[in-house]
Amino acid sequence: MGNQNNSLTRLALQKFKKNFWGVFSLGVIGCIGLISIFAYLFAPDASKNANQMHLSIHSKSPGFEVQMLTIPSGIESEQNFFSKLFFGSLNTDTEVPIQSYELKGEVLSYVEYASDGLQGLEKQIELSKFPNKDYKEYIDNRSFIFGTDKYGRDYLSRILIGSRISFFIGFVAVFISLLVGLLMGSLAGYYGGKADAFIMWIINITWSIPTLLLVIAITLALGKGFWQVFIAVGLTMWVEVARVVRGQIISAKEMQYITAAKALGYNDYRIITKHILPNIFGPLIVISAANFAAAILIESGLSFLGIGAQPPMASWGAMIKDHYNYIILGKPYLALIPGLCIMLLVMAFMLVGNALRDALDVKT
Repeated sequence: MGNQNNSLTRLALQKFKKNFWGVFSLGVIGCIGLISIFAYLFAPDASKNANQMHLSIHSKSPGFEVQMLTIPSGIESEQNFFSKLFFGSLNTDTEVPIQSYELKGEVLSYVEYASDGLQGLEKQIELSKFPNKDYKEYIDNRSFIFGTDKYGRDYLSRILIGSRISFFIGFVAVFISLLVGLLMGSLAGYYGGKADAFIMWIINITWSIPTLLLVIAITLALGKGFWQVFIAVGLTMWVEVARVVRGQIISAKEMQYITAAKALGYNDYRIITKHILPNIFGPLIVISAANFAAAILIESGLSFLGIGAQPPMASWGAMIKDHYNYIILGKPYLALIPGLCIMLLVMAFMLVGNALRDALDVKT
């Protein structure tokens, strides 16, 4: 039996490797996953939530460059390396976009950046503010590859850090929906009778409530927050899983191999987990991929309503909400870039789901 299982797994893996788009999409998912985990390592703005605001350079086009003066605060951060890597650095220094600067004795005079051809304010700062009076180390040319958002934050950094919510909400929501859906669907489909009627009654009631409304109710009950949104989305997506599992088990439990398993004296738990569920993974993989897409879209809707990921936390859905009106103001990329990121991630999971379904299909 062990050799047979290994051979079937090896056969499924070989079939999956032959599917170019499935392998390519899996690589895309892996890359986005690594970026989401180590986002602060790749982000040009490694401050917490990439929240360094520069209102004077708001809504600038991709490729925009400006001189940036960093004024040290003198406060030393006590963060360790891992805290900076996974949660961002607590930046206490002040960053000022400037047009020009000039040294006048022991004073550094600089002109703040002003757009639309305007002349910025001229300000001065003593050289003693800089360690060893070496002010040149604190002036650099800053390039914004994706431009800046309406608050003057680096848009590329916000995109990279925003991938965390959109990436992990799919996994957490699908995990919760599978956990609840498999349990409810297995009990309803295998035992039938009153258990089936009661569970179907719960499913029909849950199904009749609009998904977004149900998520809003759960979110308000659990409170606003990062994990509350994940749990709320997961608890609204188990119904589809339960219905599919119930239907598949009703069909599978009449098969001869299930009758043989009962005759051999196997208990219900082993029959369900060892004999029935492995044979219905194909439909579950496809619906899980669809639920991943739905989870991202629901999170975007919650962020649009203000009860999703709370500012200043970066989220692709919230970024679309903040900049959707820029589509008609001549800067559609502010909404299109996070939208394309969502589309890429959703499509990758759908293609991987289809490839796994084909690879696990014993009929082909």
